[in-house]
Amino acid sequence: MEILNYTDDHNRFRERLRTFLETEVTPYADQWEKDGIVPKSAWQKMGRGGFLCPDVAVEYGGVGGDFLYALIVAEEMTRTWMTGLATPLHSDIVVPYISSFGSEELKRKYLPGCVSGDIVTAVAMTEPGAGSDLAGIATTAVEEGDEVVIDGSKTFISNGLNADLIVVAARDPAVENPYDALSLYVVACDTPGFSTGRHLEKMGMWSQDTAELFFPNAASPKRTAWAKRAWVF
Repeated sequence: MEILNYTDDHNRFRERLRTFLETEVTPYADQWEKDGIVPKSAWQKMGRGGFLCPDVAVEYGGVGGDFLYALIVAEEMTRTWMTGLATPLHSDIVVPYISSFGSEELKRKYLPGCVSGDIVTAVAMTEPGAGSDLAGIATTAVEEGDEVVIDGSKTFISNGLNADLIVVAARDPAVENPYDALSLYVVACDTPGFSTGRHLEKMGMWSQDTAELFFPNAASPKRTAWAKRAWVF
């Protein structure tokens, strides 16, 4: 008995994706593990094939698919045993912050590239001194004129080297309650002051480009450094 109601469109999507992964991902998995990173071209091929951010609306370059498409991608990626190409992180965790809460300008600026694979995303929350307890983070965000200035560092960030766009958790130092102080900001990796640190070594998942990120007074235009009060669990 089928619990999920896959349509013919879903099944055709799965077949296309499985064929794509068999030809464009699995044959290169061992080399990517040795290299310690998945090439950006693989992300772009995934995007061109229509396999990234399938839920993004048509007006922003997506196909407006339902969640079953994301589930299919997660299932088929699991079959490859390739952990470096972290498409569910990009499509189902980071990009929804923008598509759900971003301004119209922000959506039009970034979502088409996220869908095509020309923009790879990451989410930066973990710090050297704070992990799952976001109330303990030290990174700050201060509005100065037309800019948001972010100051701090992050570590163990998946997609940290390949990322072009990062959703960053930071706190407002003027707010006393550490939970109320938290917001999320979108930071492009060409932002002045931003830099990428070490490619961190791990016991496994070698092709997953986990890295340190540094924001020493990185200033982004306020209108595209969208802020959203974060939920803390």
